[in-house]
Amino acid sequence: MTHQFDLFVIGGGSGGVRAARFAATLGAKVAIAEERYWGGTCVNVGCVPKKLLSYAAHCHAEFADAAGFGWTVDGSPRFDWPTLIANKNREIERLNGVYRRVLSIAGVTLLDGRATLVDAHTVRVVLSDGQEQIHTAKHILIATGGWPVKPAIPGAEHAITSNDAFFLRELPKRAIVVGGGYIAVEFASIFNGLGAQTTLLHRGTAVLKEFDHELGPFLTSEMAKNGVQLAFSGSIARITKSGAALQVALQSGAILEADCVLFATGRAPNAHGLGLEAAGVNLNAKGAIEVNPGFQTSVRHIYAIGDVIDRVALTPVATAEGMVVAHHLFGNKARQISYDNIATAVFSHPNVGSVGLSETAARAKAGADGVTIFRSTFTPMKHSLSGRSEKTLMKLVVERSTDRVLGVHMVGPDAGEIIQGFAVALNCGATKAQFDATIGIHPTAAEEFVTMREPAA
Repeated sequence: MTHQFDLFVIGGGSGGVRAARFAATLGAKVAIAEERYWGGTCVNVGCVPKKLLSYAAHCHAEFADAAGFGWTVDGSPRFDWPTLIANKNREIERLNGVYRRVLSIAGVTLLDGRATLVDAHTVRVVLSDGQEQIHTAKHILIATGGWPVKPAIPGAEHAITSNDAFFLRELPKRAIVVGGGYIAVEFASIFNGLGAQTTLLHRGTAVLKEFDHELGPFLTSEMAKNGVQLAFSGSIARITKSGAALQVALQSGAILEADCVLFATGRAPNAHGLGLEAAGVNLNAKGAIEVNPGFQTSVRHIYAIGDVIDRVALTPVATAEGMVVAHHLFGNKARQISYDNIATAVFSHPNVGSVGLSETAARAKAGADGVTIFRSTFTPMKHSLSGRSEKTLMKLVVERSTDRVLGVHMVGPDAGEIIQGFAVALNCGATKAQFDATIGIHPTAAEEFVTMREPAA
């Protein structure tokens, strides 16, 4: 049977765009449909705008620190939320255009509209102007990402998610951020840094539970120094609106009041309403699309990548998965992806960076006595003059039998930038002896990773 396209991609986020673009450069006839915004979550309501807001929130501390370096800032610095959002929107619109251009240059057919499966080879697209099109494809790739979810509690409709936070008309004076993951600590840091009275509410006893066990407590200690109010072991029973304010009743009976409540309590695969059942594509118990190691679904010519398969919800992972699919179908079929040593950063204040195994995971692998820990906490050089009490944590996890460095973890300024380089070292199998033999760049924080000599107690 002859099909209109060799590959039809549903979802114009980072993974889908990368797969479509490279499939086209490999000679395939490709179409891609996107119903919301080109670039997906990362470009529009995720990594990119969040980092821009994080930069803005850091300015408050920079103004304060400048005095120690001889600067005088006349008057009180003023912040204007609408200006920040307008400038952010302009940059996002530019990036939307970039995504469209790279696809067009590659020869990909772009469709602005919602695509759903009719059967295993047929896609229906309802365009943004209401027109309907039917297309057939030899292969179909689903890259529809994820979507934030709210808990099912009374009054949840009064709260927002991270998607909404980027479009608030004004900065709330009092904000409650609910959650203990990276999105929660990032938005708590942003709101606090921009001047909002901010509470981080978490039902657990520590944040960032997926990271090394020392990072979360260290981070929240530093966040508290910056003024974030911490409320752990607390869950919301209901939210009620009282005039312009929100009354947040906790299960304990305590009442908190805020102008904005942001739920950062999880994301779900965006897999429903796509016609997967009609095509015979299976979902797992979590609602994610089931795929094999080659990203094939239960229907062999339908593939899925990114957050919709709920493996590692990171933009660079989705793009790498997209490259694997494109090369498998139209190029070098041997291309693979490794989920080992994926570096990640949390743009909280201060930042968190991590690559490799946590101490707990390393001990599970090498045995309780098979791991040596190296740890350093110190005041960054900048604060010797600023007077700020902020501390930095650096940690190495080393396997005793091989001397290999299994994990590198950090809480402190520019942690993401620093950890990226060490991710290369871990993927090359670097040992602690090789770290020790590396001459550091002085004076930097990063040199601490190659000068730690004494194991932690």
